[in-house]
Amino acid sequence: MSDTGGMLYVVVCGAGPASEVGILVGHAQARGWDVQLVATPAGAGFIDVAVLEAQTGRSVKSSYRAPDTPRGNPSAPDAVIVAPATFNTINKLAAGISDTYALGFLAEWVGAGIPIIVLPFVNAALAARRPLRNAVRQLRSEGVVVLLGTPGHEPHPRGAGQGHIGAFPWQLALERAVGG
Repeated sequence: MSDTGGMLYVVVCGAGPASEVGILVGHAQARGWDVQLVATPAGAGFIDVAVLEAQTGRSVKSSYRAPDTPRGNPSAPDAVIVAPATFNTINKLAAGISDTYALGFLAEWVGAGIPIIVLPFVNAALAARRPLRNAVRQLRSEGVVVLLGTPGHEPHPRGAGQGHIGAFPWQLALERAVGG
């Protein structure tokens, strides 16, 4: 990928930094990207949909359309960022569970080879769990970039998530999306 732009999908999960996803949108738009936001069911409760729709010029997607509703999605993405990614979403994606709109297209796009960058927001206790470690290994084996335990982004201490929201490294995910 490059800074020449394209279509960037951002999947927002239900974690503290989700309320600040407009920061990522702004950085991506400044680099020439069109942004389509998708919220998991839990993520939808963390974001200001109206503000983000105004910022992107697109509807925030969070559920499947009715069969008689015309498709409103832009073209397939050039890259996808899942941020903040939760323990739940990471594990479900690795297991192939497709029980939400967001997981449905993520599962397909992993198989299609579209670049996907996952930027977790998990505490150290969850990061130490075998299911998450296995999920990260599985996703990486399929070409998904999971930025867990990378320089500049470590799991936060249990019970301290609120204090780490402002330092969430949105730019790290964008750099990986545009830099390859």
